[in-house]
Amino acid sequence: MKEKRLLIAGTKSGVGKTTISLGIMAALSRRGYQVQPYKVGPDYIDPGFHTLFTGNNSYNLDSYFLGCDGVKELYSNSSAGADISIIEGVMGLFDGKGKTGVSSTAEIAGILQTPLVLVVDAQKMAQSAAALIYGYKNYDPGLNLKGVIFNNIASERHYTLIKEAVVEKMPELEILGYLPRQKGLELPERHLGLVPIHESGESKFFIKQLIQLIEKQLDLDKLIKLSADCRKIKVNKHRLYSQEREFNVKIGIAYDQAFNFYYQYNLDLLAKLGAELIYFSPMQDKKLPELDGIYLGGGFPESFLEELAANQDMKNDIREKAQAGMPLYAECGGLMYLSQEIIDFKGNAYQMLGLIPGKVEMQGSLQEMGYVELTTLNSNLILNSNEKARGHVFHYSRLNNLTSGVKKTYRLSDGRLEGYSPTNNLLASYVHLHFASNPGIASNFLRRALLYKK
Repeated sequence: MKEKRLLIAGTKSGVGKTTISLGIMAALSRRGYQVQPYKVGPDYIDPGFHTLFTGNNSYNLDSYFLGCDGVKELYSNSSAGADISIIEGVMGLFDGKGKTGVSSTAEIAGILQTPLVLVVDAQKMAQSAAALIYGYKNYDPGLNLKGVIFNNIASERHYTLIKEAVVEKMPELEILGYLPRQKGLELPERHLGLVPIHESGESKFFIKQLIQLIEKQLDLDKLIKLSADCRKIKVNKHRLYSQEREFNVKIGIAYDQAFNFYYQYNLDLLAKLGAELIYFSPMQDKKLPELDGIYLGGGFPESFLEELAANQDMKNDIREKAQAGMPLYAECGGLMYLSQEIIDFKGNAYQMLGLIPGKVEMQGSLQEMGYVELTTLNSNLILNSNEKARGHVFHYSRLNNLTSGVKKTYRLSDGRLEGYSPTNNLLASYVHLHFASNPGIASNFLRRALLYKK
């Protein structure tokens, strides 16, 4: 069967790109297609929605983490067996890291030679929408821009005005339809962006509504036809999936409403190296399953402080296991959980595990956001001395009152010291590392888990 893939891009953030991407994924899934979802860039939340809407794990396509060859390899490996791949873009079409547009939607579209559909917010616009689209199309003529979807259309007359203007200037573009201006069909947001899918109690109703709207308003048959205008990806280097099964260990993955930010490739790599991944809930479970190591990912612990603080049995069990030498790696929300206490936005304090001797305080403004590259100052749980790795940070909290003497094992690209390691078996950081940037992260962690097991 001929390969099919399509990238849904936006003129900017907030144009409805995620809602439309999810609707297309869900509608195609309901038609019986095996849809493989992807997200351009480092976002942790949108992929969770993708997985809910398609039943398939979503992967981040990010050249800063993977390199160009890595993007091709990850895509080729993960799309095998899918009927169609739908890639959701990030921000505006050409927005990426720095002036060069690294990891932009346009760059990923170019690497994968993928047909593009542009989402345009047409609110308070008519013929000017055609000028906007013309600019995006001709800014980089090498991109395979095939179609347009309009959002926030006020009426059929409004749609006709815009459609005729676009067809007159760019008859080669397919107009795939529009979503009308309406309230009630929006994904909930909070300070880190969209609310994670685990918190969306009305998700089934939302999906049903969205599918009905997409099937009514968009020409899905035409969209599927556009997705076939691509060639099979040629992979030049095989690096990401070349590892052998080495480690027969059990790794606990914290996964519930409070902790659910993981790059799917990280989990895949741990499993490929031989780890059995066992999911547990720091909120609801009373004790850990039988494990040889723990991976505490990011999330929104600040939204569930009462539940986390009240689950004393789980806190005691994790603390005792860590103090007995079990390897424990924590990122962002996981770091917060390991601190002595978390002080919420209102100033209320909640006792946590106390394995990181400091207090975390929520702030009224964003503390850090963006890509980071780190260099290790010394050997730690996951990396040897003077190694590099890349990740992403996005948090509203700050670690204060850290006890002097706690080893900091990272030097970040801006010169700051980070990566808190009070003991050799514990490492916590605000950085969400992508293991593809240094595959030794996974093997080093599992090696320590195997030593603990023995």
